[in-house]
Amino acid sequence: MPDKQDQSSFSARVLLSLLPDLARNRLSWAGGILSIVAFSNIVFLYLIGFFSRSSSPYLGIFTWVIFPAFLALGILLQFLGILLEHRRRRISGEIPTEPFPRLDFNRPDLRKKFAAFLVAALFFGILSAVGSYQAYQFSDTVSFCGTTCHEPMHPEYTAYLSSPRARVGCVVCHVGPGAGWYVRSKLSGTYQIYSAVFHKYPRPITTPVHNLRPAAETCEECHWPERFIGAQLKVFTHYSTDENNTPRQIRMLIKTGGGSTASALSAGIHWHMNIANRITYVATDPQRQSIPWVRVEDNAGHVTDYMAKSSSLTPQQIAAMPRRQMDCIDCHNRPSHIYRPPDLSVDLALLGGQIDRTLPGIKNIATNALTATYSTTPDALRGIARDIQDAYKAKFPQVAIDRKASIDQAVAATQAIYQNTIFPEMKVDWRTHPNNIGHFYSLGCFRCHDGEHVSSDGRVVRKDCDICHAVLEQQQGSSNPITLKGPDFKHPIDIGDLKAATCTDCHNGTAQ
Repeated sequence: MPDKQDQSSFSARVLLSLLPDLARNRLSWAGGILSIVAFSNIVFLYLIGFFSRSSSPYLGIFTWVIFPAFLALGILLQFLGILLEHRRRRISGEIPTEPFPRLDFNRPDLRKKFAAFLVAALFFGILSAVGSYQAYQFSDTVSFCGTTCHEPMHPEYTAYLSSPRARVGCVVCHVGPGAGWYVRSKLSGTYQIYSAVFHKYPRPITTPVHNLRPAAETCEECHWPERFIGAQLKVFTHYSTDENNTPRQIRMLIKTGGGSTASALSAGIHWHMNIANRITYVATDPQRQSIPWVRVEDNAGHVTDYMAKSSSLTPQQIAAMPRRQMDCIDCHNRPSHIYRPPDLSVDLALLGGQIDRTLPGIKNIATNALTATYSTTPDALRGIARDIQDAYKAKFPQVAIDRKASIDQAVAATQAIYQNTIFPEMKVDWRTHPNNIGHFYSLGCFRCHDGEHVSSDGRVVRKDCDICHAVLEQQQGSSNPITLKGPDFKHPIDIGDLKAATCTDCHNGTAQ
């Protein structure tokens, strides 16, 4: 029987016979080894992802981005080794100095090698197509956008998960349909990867995104301002910082408006949305919070310029500054990544029952704990627990003993609020990312509607409350604030027991 050394030599000779003669060089060998290792890892990680119940963004990155890149590099090294070896032999005279090898398909060995090459090329082409498509799909996922660059994107990703649009993918708003913007987003993402790897990103991440695709090509794929007509009922619930956490509710109609130029309807807040008017403005700060100049142009071509009284800019300076046409994002600048202020966050927790509002002074105590200065999130969580518990021990010692469970629940809810809205490591909170919807915690509407923007003929951008909403009722100190459970319905005609009847018994779409 042949010994192990003979068997190894035989295996090596068989392997060498399968390789082209020019591929028997160190560079091609290194490329081949790199390709085999990368391909093996791709198959292994693909099987892990296929059989695993949970997915990881890092698994997708290595499976469809990193290891395919090494596979391509290995194949490139093999071809480079062949070219260099061919060049070396031609210079040394070991092979004829012909520009290309002769392909004689009358030779059976050449036909077999060519067939093997075609099979390998077809296999690699299919693998590349599948891998490229998987990489394309993976790079569009929320987990890729939100968790790959964990530290810089952690605030945005966390706020996104708590937002009304948590089921809308990042690329729907940030990229939109079409290949052009997809390519642009990936090119800009190259620098983002560099800044994340080498910690060159700003803290906080600057907003707004100035190269964002126009809202008409993203937001208005689903939201159509011309079809928003009328008003919407909104109930605002606030709690006072007194010992009783006194509730106060305001019920109002938000004049959303909208309309179509074809039907001559254009009113309400969506009057701004380029339906019957085109609005451009100049901002003097990157976050577009200071707006000294506004231009309104209607469909008839009438142009009116409004200038802030306090502005010292000259008409020449205004003309030289970049102008922006107003769209959805100028008001809805935090449609998904919302950083609520502590006051509002505690109000929502009290209204939703996460914090027991019968705890004396809890609104004030929880809000103060949230607004204290902390250097890291773990420090904040410890500080919040300490501040709330110490406050009750000092001001309400008996409550601290009798209602410990409720206080512990309030601590947990307040800590959750902090983790979802304030990020000291990235220097992010409600002040760094103002929300332009409304005007309660930031300027918002009052950036223009301040009563200070005046046209040359004396017209003013009004600040009146009834422009955008109509207050229906204000309720102070009610022990039963309005919630989703409202009063019983009263039929306009006495038909007896409503529970015994069904609406469709009488209402059939004809005159009643």
